[in-house]
Amino acid sequence: MADVNIAVQEETERSVVRSTGDAPYRRADFVVKSVLINAGLLILVLLTIVPFLYMMLGAFKPNAEIFGVPLTFFPRNPTLDNMTALLSKFPFARWALNTVVVAVVGAIFSVLLSSLAGFAFAKYEFRFKNILFMLLLATLLIPNQVLLVPQFQVIRELHWFNTYAALIVPRAVGAFGIFLMRQYTVNLPNELLDAARVDGATEFSIWWRIVLPLVRPGLAVLAILSFTGLWNDFLWPLIVTNDTSMFVLNLGLGALVGPYDYQYGILLSGALLSSLPVIIIFLIFQRQFIDGFIQGAFKG
Repeated sequence: MADVNIAVQEETERSVVRSTGDAPYRRADFVVKSVLINAGLLILVLLTIVPFLYMMLGAFKPNAEIFGVPLTFFPRNPTLDNMTALLSKFPFARWALNTVVVAVVGAIFSVLLSSLAGFAFAKYEFRFKNILFMLLLATLLIPNQVLLVPQFQVIRELHWFNTYAALIVPRAVGAFGIFLMRQYTVNLPNELLDAARVDGATEFSIWWRIVLPLVRPGLAVLAILSFTGLWNDFLWPLIVTNDTSMFVLNLGLGALVGPYDYQYGILLSGALLSSLPVIIIFLIFQRQFIDGFIQGAFKG
């Protein structure tokens, strides 16, 4: 028995020695991996940040310096002429107003309609429910460009050309928003909804007073995604508007550059001003946005 104990003790000591001897190698391997990962992340950050910084600094360069050789990153002769020309020579305020109306109203419609549809798919039983839901998800595979012609024909028949309705209604609700809100709603306890029905609450009241407060993280995610999507949209406004008074920011800024006119200083100023609201909104609501995505990852 003593021999067995001695053998076990010796093996244990050898294992400790081996593990202790391997520790510097494992530590060095960990350091190398950490350095490589951080270097890769730093490169990605630079590739993302540097173009934005160049746009921001280019807004304060005169055109001659923007096209100058050699290329300069920081402005040598900072000027506000680009900002002044943008605000005085072009209806930038009108474009900004149109964009705000389209993005805010469209995001509100998207949140409300997607939440209603998600509530119906999650908590109601009706014929062909699963088939309809699968068909809804299948529309995610259809490129938006395929739908442009039929959507434009509908807009033309409704005489909505050059109107806010044309800019908002076709983008007011989508399959992804319905799917997202269904995932947040499906795990709500049915007993809670049944108790509200016993107390005499209507279905609309249940959705408004009980469901919406409980799925606020999903609403925040959908609202931010809808707002940024509508704010950054270019192709659809290009199709349904040709009056400069109905242009959104992206479309108006795109019109500043023609085949014989290169006003890149003014264009960079407009790009800087148009990107600031989205950045500010994300910085304010980034916690809700990230929390909503994390919670949504665990929804059934």
